Amino acid sequence: MRLILQLCQKVYINPFTTLSMHAGRRYTLKEFLLWTRQNIYWLLAINTSVTILYEVVGLNWIGIPWVPIALLGTATAFIVGFRNNATYARAWEARQIWGGIVNSSRTLGIMIRDFIRNPVSSDADSGALHQQLIYRHIAWLTALRFQLREPRAWENLQKGYNIEYRQHYSIPEHESNLADELKRFLSTQEVDYILSKKNRATQLLAQQSKQFRELADQEWIDNYRYVELELLLKELYEHQGKCERIKNFPYPRQFATISQMFTRLFVWLVPFGLLKEFDKLGEHIVWLTVPFGALVSWVFMTLEQVGESSENPFEGGANDTPITSMSRTIEIDLREMLDETNLPPAVTAVNNILM
Repeated sequence: MRLILQLCQKVYINPFTTLSMHAGRRYTLKEFLLWTRQNIYWLLAINTSVTILYEVVGLNWIGIPWVPIALLGTATAFIVGFRNNATYARAWEARQIWGGIVNSSRTLGIMIRDFIRNPVSSDADSGALHQQLIYRHIAWLTALRFQLREPRAWENLQKGYNIEYRQHYSIPEHESNLADELKRFLSTQEVDYILSKKNRATQLLAQQSKQFRELADQEWIDNYRYVELELLLKELYEHQGKCERIKNFPYPRQFATISQMFTRLFVWLVPFGLLKEFDKLGEHIVWLTVPFGALVSWVFMTLEQVGESSENPFEGGANDTPITSMSRTIEIDLREMLDETNLPPAVTAVNNILM
């Protein structure tokens, strides 16, 4: 048993670093118990039922040796630790990608402002053109985050513990409409065109490239700067493609399934293995099976749940990459480059959850 608890401590470190959207110092015990309380209820029920059968009903034969259960627990700790490390890698990669999007967006903003110039045009015409191009990029961010929030069959947002925890925060992309959001940045004609396409974010970058070419033909951009702008669009496509890879390719189902199966099997067997261990300590001590069995099982179930909640970093869970907040930060930065003052407020955390 000591070996299993040591393994639990080793694999217990990484998963909590994936809670990237929680903007507080840490999850409080109350928040964590609320998130996992469905598991706590049925784990207590299992351990209590098994102990009653052993102590009250007299089915002493249901007590089994601890050694084979310990071996199963060791294997379970390894497979759960492997899963949590893998899902952490997915969550961290998603955060790195969006860090790249932030940097590339700011670079695009200064290139649009400083590269696209025409000596014979007025400052007002240049300003309007810069605003059009920068607003289209903000529209791309908007379309991308809406696409990344679309549900997939393998995602976990509709599981009971996540539905219950969603009472503490909201997902902006699920409460607003893409068409209305795009109308803030694009003309009505362009909104209709973009909405007629399947991959709206891809087409917005294509529209940006098309206008860059037209501006180069009209001598608003010299050839060298035109190439630099196109390379930056290529970089944005790469960021988008990496996001789509994580969104559309799940953590391999065979590993997710075996992790869940091993964990469930282990927690079902834990009380049967603890019965005789506690019964050796004296009369009625066997009832300690209930709290200690539930505690050991809860550790493994929580590890499994943390890993599961980290594997899809764009679904809108409480542990995802905060793409709404990051998009708003980029919008504010770009609009300030246009010297605008009527800026939207930064997205703030609700109950320490930042979307």
